[in-house]
Amino acid sequence: MEIYQIRAFVTVARTGNLTRASEALNLTQPAVTAQVKALEQSLGVTLFERGAGKLSLAKAGESLLPVAESLLGLETQLRAKALALQGELHGDIELGIPSEQMDFLRLGELAAMVTKDLPLVELKTQVLPTEQLAEHVSVGRLSAALTIAMYPPRGVAWMPLRSVAYRLVLTNALAEEAKLKGWQELAKFPWLDGPPGSHIHLLLREIFERHGLTPRVVMHSADQGNMDALVRAGAGCALLREEIALKGANRQEFAIWGHAKIEAVLGFATSVENASEPLLVALTSMLSEIWRERSRVVPPALILNPTESA
Repeated sequence: MEIYQIRAFVTVARTGNLTRASEALNLTQPAVTAQVKALEQSLGVTLFERGAGKLSLAKAGESLLPVAESLLGLETQLRAKALALQGELHGDIELGIPSEQMDFLRLGELAAMVTKDLPLVELKTQVLPTEQLAEHVSVGRLSAALTIAMYPPRGVAWMPLRSVAYRLVLTNALAEEAKLKGWQELAKFPWLDGPPGSHIHLLLREIFERHGLTPRVVMHSADQGNMDALVRAGAGCALLREEIALKGANRQEFAIWGHAKIEAVLGFATSVENASEPLLVALTSMLSEIWRERSRVVPPALILNPTESA
């Protein structure tokens, strides 16, 4: 079993396509296929189901993918340490970020570590919707990006950092009325949304579409990191990160509707082609160290109990 075989397996799994995987690895399709088959023989399991021109992860592949990604992460850290011994890195890092609170993204910790360990590197950030972040990374407009999404974005190397849960939050003025309401009535309430393609926009649409509904949006806010302030002011209801929702509900600033929840993941994306560049290797290693400690436990809060809450 070789590290390049593991990289081929992970790249095919991430891209979901042999053609895109071979382009990302700068190899021919037969070479990628041979590496994956050699890994399957070494492990003694089938990683992909092949048939009718389609390629999909087998059960063993789904189970082993997180382990394979962890191994590649360890390789990245090893490279970063070796580069640090070779001399100081220099240049610019164009980092895309979603509209979120800096503390949640741990951007301050990252900037402090870059300043300390990479004094000749300048970190530049650009706030964009989730869909644009992945696209700009894949085509090289951004060096890397922090993204919030339900599923790993296609066409990029992606390292999950932490899970993120979101809750439906109502203004205090609507809280009493909502106690006996279901999803149909909830969708008619005034809702605050993010820009098209943003994580809040995609998640809000998804949670209502699961019930065949579309929320009545009264405002699109580009500043999704401070959406709770608009809810407190009575501007409308919103989908808020669970930590913020619980804190505000405990302070009786607004109310959480039922137990409805939607899960996403905060991750770090780089282009597959540039993931091994020294600066990005160093940045990936820093993020791995920063996020080694998982998220803190949040306190319970009073929750509305509607007729439908699932």
